[in-house]
Amino acid sequence: MIRRVTDNARGLIEQWEGLRLTAYTDSVGVWTVGYGHTGPEVHKGYTITAPQADQLLTNDLAGSEQAVSSLVNVNLNDNQFGALVSFAFNLGAGALQSSTLLKRINKGDFDVANEFLKWDHGHVHGHLVEIPGLKTRRKAEAKLFAS
Repeated sequence: MIRRVTDNARGLIEQWEGLRLTAYTDSVGVWTVGYGHTGPEVHKGYTITAPQADQLLTNDLAGSEQAVSSLVNVNLNDNQFGALVSFAFNLGAGALQSSTLLKRINKGDFDVANEFLKWDHGHVHGHLVEIPGLKTRRKAEAKLFAS
């Protein structure tokens, strides 16, 4: 059975992603709708309802929940799990898999706030730049992980 994020963690993910019922391009130029949903069906002018956004988030989170469950080999409390799911949801499971964050956690080192903060950049017009919203999100994920 797949482990799910708590309502608290899901609420924070919803807050960080924001709800947009009409497709928009995110900070790195990807067409996005709902709570951070991307995919081939999302394009300019694409619209959904709030219940559809909720269902898309549930479906999208399942992949990140599975990834965290598979990649982490130590016990996590609900907040630690939720913080890592948020990280994987936002950046992709591959980013988590290759991160020093994961390596340290899997060694039992939970003092990893600085590792979250390393992931506050994105590619904009071919350049890697610090994105203020990502910095804020990483700080919030680190705080959730530590609680």
